[in-house]
Amino acid sequence: MLGLENNTMREPSVTHNTFVIERSYAATPERIFAFFADPAKKRRWLGGEAEGFAIESFAPNFQVDSFERWAFRFKGGELIKNDVCYQDIVPERRIVFVYTMTFGDKRVSSSQTTVELIPTASGTNLVHTEQGAFFDGVDSAQGREEGTRGLLEQLAKELERAS
Repeated sequence: MLGLENNTMREPSVTHNTFVIERSYAATPERIFAFFADPAKKRRWLGGEAEGFAIESFAPNFQVDSFERWAFRFKGGELIKNDVCYQDIVPERRIVFVYTMTFGDKRVSSSQTTVELIPTASGTNLVHTEQGAFFDGVDSAQGREEGTRGLLEQLAKELERAS
């Protein structure tokens, strides 16, 4: 998955990248924030019901200085783990967290992410800014940005479903 099987001959390397994704939702910041804070909503949003996606463990802990971990497989593939530590939480306005991603036993990236929820007359503008370090060519900023766009699209579907 994502080049891990071809990684045995690569020299250690790191690639840095930053990306920003902006999305508008016809939902209040409070409703969107709930998908980060509420474990049941978060699990459903992040793939608990997606076809081919299997969550193997999910230990949320949405508090500053807390540690949470979730592990999952996509279409029976390799185990993927996310280890998350929240740095700043301003309810309904801002979430800052750092996370590392591991494929199997190989750490592939580390990122700092800021999610801003900006109220508008018609709902909320969400601004996702991610600064990542991607290790040894196994993962990439382009792949991470595509995955994040998919998660934000899934959030739109969950918001519609929950309304």
